[in-house]
Amino acid sequence: MKKLVAALFLLPLLPLTQSVYAAPSPPGAGTGAAGGKTYWESNLTACKNCHGGVAEGAFGPDLAGRGLNGAQVYRAAHQPWGIMPAFVDSQLSQQQADDLAAYFATLPKRAEPGKWRFEAEATDPPGKQALMNIGCGQCHSPLFQGPRGNLGAVNADFNYFANLVYNHTTAIHTHRESLGGNANGNVDMGNYNKTRVTESTLREIYDWARNDIGFRAPMQGRLSAANGSTYTLTVLNNGMKGKGVTAQTVTVHLIIPAGTTVVSATGTGYKGVKMDEADKGMVAEWVLPRSGPKDEATMTITLSKPATREDNLRGTIRWARPAPKNGPSADVVNIAPAPQA
Repeated sequence: MKKLVAALFLLPLLPLTQSVYAAPSPPGAGTGAAGGKTYWESNLTACKNCHGGVAEGAFGPDLAGRGLNGAQVYRAAHQPWGIMPAFVDSQLSQQQADDLAAYFATLPKRAEPGKWRFEAEATDPPGKQALMNIGCGQCHSPLFQGPRGNLGAVNADFNYFANLVYNHTTAIHTHRESLGGNANGNVDMGNYNKTRVTESTLREIYDWARNDIGFRAPMQGRLSAANGSTYTLTVLNNGMKGKGVTAQTVTVHLIIPAGTTVVSATGTGYKGVKMDEADKGMVAEWVLPRSGPKDEATMTITLSKPATREDNLRGTIRWARPAPKNGPSADVVNIAPAPQA
């Protein structure tokens, strides 16, 4: 039931057999309605993206107040009727299904379902319309952010993408492991049925993601805790060496906290401090010519005083290419606030 349809590739994308990996179990299992509510609202699941915030229905059918029992909830998640992906026990156990059923019983049945989180526009290209109309955009957004980053990390061909969609609960572990990440992390999406989400539909989505809007460069920025009032920023491309996409003309901004000035900064491509409309404030800017898979750049910045927890140092990463064929790029990677010492 999680991610009704959303998450077409990972991003989470998957066979109809149980994963051999032991994904972490959402909290609260075995505590009835309270546990079901915790499971429903947990960041480990995404059921609400399709079924509505309080199970009132949206892209997916309503679940609240329908008198569903645990066996029905479990069956619907493991052997879904429509285009919803199938989930495995490591994602939804019978006990968790019982808890969800108990939670749904506490919710009032709505007269009509709510609105989809996102809908296709008439002017959208066919691939994007397919993405929205089979539900992927409900979790992954209309820009397919996460999956395009995963595709860009390995510059995936169509077969790689399709495997992530149809065999997600196992394929995503292999994908993460190939990038040096946590192979056993949580898996939100289930396995799509090839007869219901056809290869021709996936091909339309893949071609749009690769050729129209472009794969995302898997960029990441990590700020250190302050050493006095000096911070270190590491910018890296998490793609697979020799396969992932290269980001070109990479612009790195650190947003300067109000009432603070930059004393000094180091690192290749430092351009100084300026006002930036996109980041809505004064920023310290670096521009790197390129960042290929596994490339890493380090820069430092010293402020006139340490940032506070409430007004912390943070930033963004943007790049000129890959980029959409038409219109401006909306791709940005946020640099999380610096950890507090």
